[in-house]
Amino acid sequence: MERSTINYLPNRVTDLMGLQKRGLDVTCQTSFEILPVDFAHRAYPFQAYIFLCRYNGTIDGQEYSFRKCYARGCPHNLCPHVSQAIMIANRYLQRDYQRLKQAGISIEKKVFTLEDMVVKFNGIQEDYRPTLSIHDYITIAKEGNDVVVSVELEYVPAVEHFANYKNSQIFLMVDFTVTSLGETHHHERCLACYPTERAEEEKSKMEKVANERLRLLYQEFDDASITYGKRFFE
Repeated sequence: MERSTINYLPNRVTDLMGLQKRGLDVTCQTSFEILPVDFAHRAYPFQAYIFLCRYNGTIDGQEYSFRKCYARGCPHNLCPHVSQAIMIANRYLQRDYQRLKQAGISIEKKVFTLEDMVVKFNGIQEDYRPTLSIHDYITIAKEGNDVVVSVELEYVPAVEHFANYKNSQIFLMVDFTVTSLGETHHHERCLACYPTERAEEEKSKMEKVANERLRLLYQEFDDASITYGKRFFE
């Protein structure tokens, strides 16, 4: 069988799986970044911490690198608490590790830790209240319970703070309002981001990445008979 050739670099875990399926040699390693970020969210600017995983490796010897945001955490009530965000990030991260393993891609299963958070930033208080992810509600729906999801999409401007510089970004965020078992909860995901100064070049590409991630999630909603309205970035 003739080997496929690569004509684009991956932006998603799903891309890596597809390239491996086509017969290309995919290697993959992960590294983590926990960054303080100033968000200009509607009329309420606030600082939060984003939990990023950078995927690095080669595809038939050609180097690639992309990052994925797994959670956002705050020391206040404008988003999940930082310790909850770590748990949310690791649950989504483990799902991606399992997907890569099933695709035949070897990867060391490193995770985010609260110790990393405490070492990096002073004044973070631990809060181990349990929290459900959107996939917990998919499981609840598959067990025969009614689950209704409202989907809100936003372009959220923000400034990432690195050690020696700042980076202005636009985050493509989705806020799921989930009603099930007599309760309503909010769950947010960052689906993509791009540098503010490169919006003209990067916006449409990152919208495509975010929309592909939404399509995969909507398929899971359909499979679980969840009631929701499809929305896409455009």
